[in-house]
Amino acid sequence: MNMIAFESTRVATIKSSPSMAVSVAAKAMRAKGEHVVDLSLGEPDFDTPDHIVQAAIEAMRKGLTRYTAPDGLQELRQAIVAKFKRESGLDYVMDEISIGNGAKQILFNAFLATLEPGDEVVVPAPYWVSYTDIVVLHGGIPKIVPCGVEDAFKITAERLDAAITPKTRWFLFNSPSNPTGAIYTADELRALGAVLARHPHVAIMSDEIYEHIVCGDVPFTSFVVACPELKDRTLIINGVSKAYAMTGWRLGYAAGPRELTRALNKLQSQSTTCPSSITQFAAAAALNGPQDFVTTAVAEYKARGQLVARGFSAIPGLDVRAPEGAFYLFPKCAHYIGKTAPDGARISNDTELASYLLREGKVATVPGAAFGVEPYIRLSFATSRDNLAIAIERTADALAKLR
Repeated sequence: MNMIAFESTRVATIKSSPSMAVSVAAKAMRAKGEHVVDLSLGEPDFDTPDHIVQAAIEAMRKGLTRYTAPDGLQELRQAIVAKFKRESGLDYVMDEISIGNGAKQILFNAFLATLEPGDEVVVPAPYWVSYTDIVVLHGGIPKIVPCGVEDAFKITAERLDAAITPKTRWFLFNSPSNPTGAIYTADELRALGAVLARHPHVAIMSDEIYEHIVCGDVPFTSFVVACPELKDRTLIINGVSKAYAMTGWRLGYAAGPRELTRALNKLQSQSTTCPSSITQFAAAAALNGPQDFVTTAVAEYKARGQLVARGFSAIPGLDVRAPEGAFYLFPKCAHYIGKTAPDGARISNDTELASYLLREGKVATVPGAAFGVEPYIRLSFATSRDNLAIAIERTADALAKLR
């Protein structure tokens, strides 16, 4: 009997999102009545601000529930242009904007639009879990440059220069970083820009979705602010999910060269048609409206970041660098690799350590392997201080049992 293959070789080369897989496992344990502290997902625990919700309700009541243009509502594109000018002093026009169903779709469209088989994308590791799989899915080759805690989790100009080849199509990075919380200083960005200026065939993708969430003393600087001479080959990725607690609304956006955004919008016309009209009205309200929520939420993330940095630094054997931004801690856990759990299981890598912490400590984390470096674990502190205090205590107890 002939068997139909329902997964292409292209799809077979990628994996499901590791952070989502851990979260699903944690939810399954909770459904059985177990008390699990889930530090796996980077999702704000706040409700979406009321004025944003009301904007969506008002749009629905007015019947504004139909298709929009693939590149989005004029109101939202104007709000995005104004946001770049107001917050970063950057001048974009509306046809240099692309809007998608989350920042992930923008990334997906950008690589689908530009990559030819064998093109290389330089990606510093640790990287966000989806970067490399999206590159591979579209026929590209991730050129991964490891940058561990000893490198402050950041690529240097010298290492970037060494990674670029004639096949390099993109340099992709994010600041503030998921999963490390590292922020590139303006000087560091300028040093990277000096390298990229010598390689005019390389485009830059700067993922700035955590720009507002700054937890330390290093201020956020947009790549194009630091390197305005590279604006014509830089795509800035952003969205409303993190800053405005709108993860489920699914709205990302990008600013870049009009030739590129035109291609992204053409792709969108043949895929999802357009983002949700309701979400677009809500996103416009988020960008145009009061920013008090962002200020309050960031102050809370900063307090939580200090809490987890102190708590996990006090656990023997963890190498912790305090986060400068975003809402993640990324401790190195090499001390515990090779040890044995109370049930006799050997901890051979950080994936097994994360599994042990979930099983023994009832704390859900994501292994560093998912982000391209080992041995680390990622902890999201986008949850309450009470939950974080419990997680610190449980993690310390579970790790102390390893021999």
